Amino acid sequence: MRDLRVTLVQSDLRWEDAEANRAHFSRQLDGLQGSTDLVVLPEMFTTGFSMRSAELAETMDGPALAWMQQQAAALDAALYGSVIIEEHGRYFNRGLFVRPEGEVTMYDKRHLFRFANETDHFSPGKDRVVAEWRGWRILLQICFDLRFPVFSRNRNDYDLALYVANWPEARRSPWSKLLLARAIENQCYVAGVNRVGIDGKGNTYTGDSVLVDPRGEVAASVTPGEEGLTTHTLDRQALEDFREKFPVAREADDFELPG
Repeated sequence: MRDLRVTLVQSDLRWEDAEANRAHFSRQLDGLQGSTDLVVLPEMFTTGFSMRSAELAETMDGPALAWMQQQAAALDAALYGSVIIEEHGRYFNRGLFVRPEGEVTMYDKRHLFRFANETDHFSPGKDRVVAEWRGWRILLQICFDLRFPVFSRNRNDYDLALYVANWPEARRSPWSKLLLARAIENQCYVAGVNRVGIDGKGNTYTGDSVLVDPRGEVAASVTPGEEGLTTHTLDRQALEDFREKFPVAREADDFELPG
């Protein structure tokens, strides 16, 4: 067992300007070499939460993934964030978990945000995905997934859940409260990374990016409304001790998710 250093990157996003966003994140990540194991970026970190999927989509051999692989190698750390990806004529809000050697674990957002017409422009994912990294089992989630606790129910198969988002200020209270709830009910660490600034549709974002411990306490945060990052070390032994001392999972109900 080993601890895991996790960096939350809270940033403004240049609307539908992938090149500018990649350059901006390169500057933000500069200097992190050797000080982190996992860097978490916002949802749709290259474009903002745009519904112009056909115009903005990249393929899996496009510049977004190449940039993430380059950064992961330089930092000797994994990166996670989501990007608009086209595959076989369909468009996905795809989470990419990229390791230093270039290996990628993909998660396609299952719960699309119908209220912003995401269902009209993207295809939903079907699979719940857990990535393995440096001895940690990491559940990959995106934004609206946070509202669906059954989908993220811990089956003793993960230790850390990642939620990357473009979650607007108007609903910041549910964002903060649900992150705490997911950590408490699943006895896991939870990292929630949200953007700041104003998008091309006039929506305002305050970030409220946090790292929550298995007891539901905020262990690290980034100042709301500001760009910034924070790195916090997750204590693996403390997680195991808490689960053993208070074994809630033993009483959990059995269930199966429909395909």
